[in-house]
Amino acid sequence: MIESTNSLVIKEILYKSDDYRLELELRDKVLRKPLGLSLYDENIEKESNDVHIGAFVHHTLVGVLILTKLNSNEIKMRQVAVDESWRGKKIGSKMVRYAEEDSHNRGYTTMLLNARKTAIGFYESLNYKTVGEEFLEINIPHFKMQKCL
Repeated sequence: MIESTNSLVIKEILYKSDDYRLELELRDKVLRKPLGLSLYDENIEKESNDVHIGAFVHHTLVGVLILTKLNSNEIKMRQVAVDESWRGKKIGSKMVRYAEEDSHNRGYTTMLLNARKTAIGFYESLNYKTVGEEFLEINIPHFKMQKCL
């Protein structure tokens, strides 16, 4: 499934493809380097069975997210990242909606995620609900969130 509006194209990224290498670079730049960490220190081989979704503008990767199957009903959205220069253009919202529709089409009924505390408002605007107490993940405050698909 590919969603395209004007110059924005949202589509699945194949594991270990050229686009996947670009995905790793973007995730590292947006999610790890600001914390003094490197994505390349993590075990990325475990991502081989995940669904990787990318947002492209004129063939340039500007946003990514990953979907990981938890069980037959639940899927987890993680590693959501939009390049800083492309934020505020609804790319994140469009990627999340694409991920929700794709997951629903695959038979999942619930989307789960661990949201950084600073991103709670973003996910609430997309009708996600906070479940549970604040916790630390990679030394950053997070909350578990969920949405019925």
